[in-house]
Amino acid sequence: MEASIESNDKDLSSDLGVKDLKASSTDTNVQILTRSDDKLFTCDICNKVFPQKWPLKRHFLTHMNEKPYSCDLCCKKFSRQENLIQHIRTHTNEKPFSCDLCNKQFSRKGYLTEHHRIHKNEKPYSCDACGKKFIEKRYLNKHIRTHTNETTYSCDVCGKKFIEKGYLNDHFRTHTGEKPFSCVICNKKFSQRSHLSMHYRTHTNEKPYSCDVCNKQFSCKSDLNRHLRTHMTEKPFSCDVCHKQFSRKNDLNKHIYIHTNERPYSCDVCSKQFSRKSDLNRHLLTHMDEKPYSCDVCHKQFSRKNGLNNHIRTHTNEKQMCIANSFLKNGI
Repeated sequence: MEASIESNDKDLSSDLGVKDLKASSTDTNVQILTRSDDKLFTCDICNKVFPQKWPLKRHFLTHMNEKPYSCDLCCKKFSRQENLIQHIRTHTNEKPFSCDLCNKQFSRKGYLTEHHRIHKNEKPYSCDACGKKFIEKRYLNKHIRTHTNETTYSCDVCGKKFIEKGYLNDHFRTHTGEKPFSCVICNKKFSQRSHLSMHYRTHTNEKPYSCDVCNKQFSCKSDLNRHLRTHMTEKPFSCDVCHKQFSRKNDLNKHIYIHTNERPYSCDVCSKQFSRKSDLNRHLLTHMDEKPYSCDVCHKQFSRKNGLNNHIRTHTNEKQMCIANSFLKNGI
């Protein structure tokens, strides 16, 4: 039995370039692997402990930066096979782990564990500076940087700074136009994984964000935040020219065109210009002869929805009623 253990230790030592704890008391300064009396193997680089040699061998790859497992779809490499399997789910959108309480599904067991804390209202990670608590440690780490004003990563193109390398990578794609995240259903591509996740909800009709006031549901949190302002009548964006206020910044941007007479959206067919993209889109339908709005009664088609609405009144006699009301109102 002892011979077998010595043989196993020797194999592991030769594989990793390490020495056994029992080899010599003078060799303690050059150890990479140690083994205690209860046969636990310890990595002397990071002190992580393993009950067997094979998980230690696998772990040691993380120190050697060796990544033998490669994704066939995007060629990204991983040091562990299970990390590759988890990564592949980002391409297939497979979510094998499901919450027993709300049936929400996740691609990783760790994500499910973190999600459970939402139901328990469990926030185990606390900020030492202000006492604010968080569900996940990564959220705490991000929050701590708000106290330290730490901005580690800077964009070489525009100089914008970010507290995380991942945020910098996402931002950099705005310069390169790279869109590495693709929808497996419709092949639409995105520059950020979070944008792909939100897009998937258009296929699944999932709306996980709910308004506490009116219970209206939304597919992304930013839409909920904009909606909440309708209840609070909050309008934080103000026009510098006429001081009109808006609840959304893009509404303010559109309004400013009234003062500048700017028309940034141009038709490629006839060069007609528009102040709003939605107006350009409606105009383009006149060139394409596309009529996406159809009457359910007579099946007549229209390029604009308000054209369909006006037509429907011919079936409901609304048009005649509108004319009559107009005559009465004007005293004719």
